[in-house]
Amino acid sequence: MKKTNPKKLEEFIRVDHAGERGAIKIYEGQLLALNTLVNDEDLKKTIKNMKEHEEEHCNFFEDEIKKRNIKPTKFLPLWDLLGLGLGFGSTILGKKAAMLCTASVEEVIDGHYKNQIDQIGPDEKNLKNNIIKFRNDEIHHKDIAYKEGATKEGFYVLIDKIIKTGSKLAIKISEKI
Repeated sequence: MKKTNPKKLEEFIRVDHAGERGAIKIYEGQLLALNTLVNDEDLKKTIKNMKEHEEEHCNFFEDEIKKRNIKPTKFLPLWDLLGLGLGFGSTILGKKAAMLCTASVEEVIDGHYKNQIDQIGPDEKNLKNNIIKFRNDEIHHKDIAYKEGATKEGFYVLIDKIIKTGSKLAIKISEKI
């Protein structure tokens, strides 16, 4: 039986915890904008629904961090602030930008989770099965975002590149620190 590399396993759990918490913060920022400056009840409902999935994912990784005695990334407070700002900022730019924010992040996470799934051995069946489920949820969120108006046309392509670059950078940092 192929054993999963323990160092990689620790990195996976640390970064996934940070990422799911970051997703919650992005949605909290979007909801803050929707509750104060932007009036779109349908979008608010969509975001609340996706946020519930992220909370389920985050709770799983929070339990894994505690159970396995893994230190969370030291950057959690910064990621919290950046996530809130990204969510709020994208939403005040309009529905297309808010949904692009979700689509861009989820496209990065899709590949990120796929990479992890390929590296996790049968010795970590529960972890692997949960990551598979979470990846499917994230793909579903991306699909919803495009259905709700996410676009990469015009200046939105720049927003997409900024969000994806930031997400990839946060992943690399959170794996190690």
